[in-house]
Amino acid sequence: MELTLTNSTTLSFASPSAAADGTAVVFAEEGNRFSPAAQNLDKKTKGVLRDAAKIAGFKGKKGASVDVLAPQGVKFARILLVGLGKPKDFANDDWINLGGAVRGKITGREGDTAHVYLEAARDEISPEAAADFALGAQLRNYSFDKYKSKKSDKDSDAKTLKKLVVHYDDPRAATRAYGSERAVLNGVNFARDLVNEPANVLSPAEFASRVKALTKAGVQVTVLSEAQMKRLGMGALLAIGQGSENPSHMAIMQWKGGGQKGGDPIAIVGKGVTFDTGGISLKPPGGMEDMKGDMGGAACVAGLMLALAERKAKVNAVGVIGLVENMPSGNATRPGDVVEAMSGTTVEVINTDAEGRMVLADCLWYVQEKYKPKAVINLATLTGAVMVALGKVHAGLFSNNDELSEELIAAGLETGEKLWRLPLGPKYDKLIDSKVADIKNTGGRWGGSISAAQFLQRFIKPDTPWAHLDIAGTAMGSEASDINRSWGSGFGVRLLDRLIRDHYERR
Repeated sequence: MELTLTNSTTLSFASPSAAADGTAVVFAEEGNRFSPAAQNLDKKTKGVLRDAAKIAGFKGKKGASVDVLAPQGVKFARILLVGLGKPKDFANDDWINLGGAVRGKITGREGDTAHVYLEAARDEISPEAAADFALGAQLRNYSFDKYKSKKSDKDSDAKTLKKLVVHYDDPRAATRAYGSERAVLNGVNFARDLVNEPANVLSPAEFASRVKALTKAGVQVTVLSEAQMKRLGMGALLAIGQGSENPSHMAIMQWKGGGQKGGDPIAIVGKGVTFDTGGISLKPPGGMEDMKGDMGGAACVAGLMLALAERKAKVNAVGVIGLVENMPSGNATRPGDVVEAMSGTTVEVINTDAEGRMVLADCLWYVQEKYKPKAVINLATLTGAVMVALGKVHAGLFSNNDELSEELIAAGLETGEKLWRLPLGPKYDKLIDSKVADIKNTGGRWGGSISAAQFLQRFIKPDTPWAHLDIAGTAMGSEASDINRSWGSGFGVRLLDRLIRDHYERR
């Protein structure tokens, strides 16, 4: 299996030299303060840019734009003037979003090359900001159309654009800064590809095969079979996949960039239900096709491990994903069945559609037993209840550790992959007490995302810092943004990469 990534436009940095093909993108700060490149093009076109800005009411506000086609006096087919607002006030993910917004305005119909003159009128733009801009542009460039026999303009906003050149004062510095961002881009797009694949293609075995391809980037990958998991006592995970003809797997990915001095790894665990019918507790048919994306947590883990490896992150990390398909059959787990998890905890299955927590239970216990991680973070498209609470803007955060929670929230603000912390507590924990087993797999209608998190916490050892991210509203079918037009968003890769950069990499 080869590791292939979706991105059709090449990107490079160059000095602010003149160019004469395709589209030129220049900028103006608030108050119509033109950048040097904008002033130069305005002069060459005998004031066309100023006139167009005045007619359009353009004043340089962030994200506003003026489009001039076939301008006289220059060989560009098009000049796009974009507002920067006040770049000195940019924070968090503003440069990334601007890059995506600009990329969205370039259709490529006027040529296969676009030249972006990334400069402000007064404020200096750092190499890191230039790299963020480029990352945003390339994130927006992603599309998933491999199964379309005929492509149309509306299938993708990439259209004919093949080459994007970012002109910047210090192209070498920007290129160096972009090196790590390109690794993150590849990780996000790898995750997006996995989430977008149909379930008849991406079975648990196929998912495991694609993860094995990460060995080319330096990730150590081990895949456990059903027989191996059975010997380990993973009754909770195996109970979910037993109704499917496709066997279940667990994939373990290790990146040892921190070496011996890096100490114990940080563990990232993902739910990988490649399709979820609900099992015997069958879901309604409306929208069930979206359940191909119920492996968004596992996709994030795989994408993150690729990003860490490609940017040679100085961290020890282990990613564990449980890969199953939840199907109804004569062999499927029934409501009322009792199974035993790897930890020895017995679980009464109340609803076979509460399957993701069962998969995660054995993954969480396994990674703690085998790797003794310094912290554990799991991601899962776990509950519809979290979307009722938070919509599709924030992912739900549950944790037993305030410091880890604060670090995750800060990383979310930096990347725009935002989290909102929700409560855990003894009264919620009682919701999953069972009359016939140690616990039951659902706590009922009220507080559904919370009782699911309480279930997971039962499989976390007391001294292990742990966080659970419920990404049901953000990993698939999320709201369109400047940097994403894909159904599968790749949510979590940039978030966790930022967390690891800031708090876990060896300095």
